Amino acid sequence: MSKSTNSGIEPDLTKRSKRIEQPRVDMKDLGILGGLLAIVLYLSLSTTTFLTGQNIVNVLDQAVMVGLVGAGATLCIVSGVFDLSAGATLALSAISGVYLTNIFDVLGGFIGALIVGGFLGGLTGFLIVVTRVNAFIGSLAISIIYRGAAVVLTGGMIVSPGHVKEQFRVWAQPVLFGLTAGTLLMFAVFILLGIMLWGTTYGRRIYAVGGNIEAARLSGIRTPLIHISVFAVSGVCAAAAGMVLASRAGSAQPAMATGVELTAIAAVVIGGTSILGGVGAVWRTLVGVTILTVIGNGFNLLRWDTTYQQVVTGTLILLAVATDGWISRQLRRR
Repeated sequence: MSKSTNSGIEPDLTKRSKRIEQPRVDMKDLGILGGLLAIVLYLSLSTTTFLTGQNIVNVLDQAVMVGLVGAGATLCIVSGVFDLSAGATLALSAISGVYLTNIFDVLGGFIGALIVGGFLGGLTGFLIVVTRVNAFIGSLAISIIYRGAAVVLTGGMIVSPGHVKEQFRVWAQPVLFGLTAGTLLMFAVFILLGIMLWGTTYGRRIYAVGGNIEAARLSGIRTPLIHISVFAVSGVCAAAAGMVLASRAGSAQPAMATGVELTAIAAVVIGGTSILGGVGAVWRTLVGVTILTVIGNGFNLLRWDTTYQQVVTGTLILLAVATDGWISRQLRRR
């Protein structure tokens, strides 16, 4: 928030804004980075293939879908809401993108998918704001609607591009040092949203709304528009993830990426973004996504039973939430 819009703000919001304007590395930052470093070090010493170039490319490629959805989810959670419709938005946007690719071309299909994703995300936010239902329940209900719409649109069938099937795989092709176009897209989205959240007035308003929605409203921030906009951003990110996934498979279907929104939220929480809102960063989500992906990769390389991977992931989520709650209680006592 600029100084011109800050004059009437409540004291609590002013203090929070100052903390935002003066970011610093805290123990939570050191904890997630240290955790990632420890996992990488262990796998490096335990296997001979983890640090190979091909494996690193594979790890980054595996992180793309969850990373893109997680980037959008970060803005939602920082603003104090959850988007459980992201997976359904991903599927419906990818299906629309395939249809539009057949009508126009690959670029037209991708842009069209992003527009559809932004519209669906914005519609989710609008319905939640208008009905005033809890975002968690509301977005869950809307996700069921979107999945149903995807089934109706396709007749429950797999859809694929016809005459441009090879060009459609563009996001799965290596373009730089073996990295795929999808991986580069993920990094570009993280950089863009990171700058947006950390370095703009809009980003500071997202923090303010998530930290204290009533104080933000009294300071003149249009809180409903903030929530609608973060859902729209989440929808665009989900659509981008959907097109990358469809590009890899060469097709799209209503059941694609089921449950990805939960994995993305897990990555956001593991990365240190508070589920209570008002605290978090996009780069932390990238670390959280990397941790989850590296753990999965480690299970494969070490040939461990992947059943236990869910136990490890659940434990990490529990520790992250417990730590966040403990830190919040300590801050309230000061």
